[in-house]
Amino acid sequence: LAPENTLMSFQKAVEQKTYGVQADVVLSYDGVPFLMHDKTLRRTTNVEEVFPERAYEHSSMFNWTDLEKLNAGEWFLQNDPFWTAGSLSKSDYLEVANQSVCKLADMLEVIKDNTSLILNFQDLPPAHPYYSTYINITLETILASGIRQQAVMWLPDMERQLVRQIAPGFQQTSGLKLDAERMREKGIVKLNLRYTKVTNEDVRDYAMANLSVNLYTVNEPWLYSILWCAGVQSVTSDSSHVLRKVPFPIWLMPPDEYHLIWITSDLISFIVIVGVFIFQKPAPDIPLLSCRWRLGSIRTYNPEQIMLSAAVRRSSRDVKIMKEKLIFSEINNGVETTDELSLCSENGY
Repeated sequence: LAPENTLMSFQKAVEQKTYGVQADVVLSYDGVPFLMHDKTLRRTTNVEEVFPERAYEHSSMFNWTDLEKLNAGEWFLQNDPFWTAGSLSKSDYLEVANQSVCKLADMLEVIKDNTSLILNFQDLPPAHPYYSTYINITLETILASGIRQQAVMWLPDMERQLVRQIAPGFQQTSGLKLDAERMREKGIVKLNLRYTKVTNEDVRDYAMANLSVNLYTVNEPWLYSILWCAGVQSVTSDSSHVLRKVPFPIWLMPPDEYHLIWITSDLISFIVIVGVFIFQKPAPDIPLLSCRWRLGSIRTYNPEQIMLSAAVRRSSRDVKIMKEKLIFSEINNGVETTDELSLCSENGY
């Protein structure tokens, strides 16, 4: 409904009453934390028009004054990544077209009283002036916003010890699939993983270890339902406005209803099989001779008869030969003794 990592997108998320939001944080060249997923600004801004000679530079190498000049919404209308641009209202369409790069502080102001937050970070180039201190600057920005520490899920693996000292209330979250014992040692209480990397057994084991799992990116109700039934606590989605309309897993039925359908299906199958067996059994009053006659007729069926019927396009000579073969074969099959054969010859056969 709005371009990623813009202020409008987080406002829409709050309107949808989501449990939390996820953001990618970068530090500008002059020390301002802002939101950007990619290493460059090319995909989600018009940097190629405003600063064509700097289009391939790392996004952190721009001052905030330069970042403010960029448009971060027109690409969403042009590319229409989720096929939703045509369904936007006129006011939303105009608002999308005027989105700019978003400060971390502005986003925190929007969500601090309503939702939780998963924070991810980009590694800065070594030439960046805040290369060694950007974690401290970001932590200061978060704490200054007034958001509850328990609402922040800290995803980066670097400087976890420092983060625990400065903000002990943060929920330490791992983006790597680790065993439960290893996570306890690192003080991790949550996992944020791609849904294809986790099995039902993993979810069960983590739940037994009192570890919650968030999976991304889940946009379809059927997949949402499967993960819900598997015991996943939460998912990250681009389509929260769709998933929030799913009050319970699709196709889920109570155990009693399932057992009733299962037993009924088994009974019907049993009755059908017994019925077929009864009605297909030969009746006792059918003489055995008729069965023998049928089998005998099958055994004595002459292949020349087939050849003769299929000889429509053959020459008259071939047809004549086949007729003679057919006559002699039937005489041989029907006459049991030489006396009978000679008698037939005398009678002109």
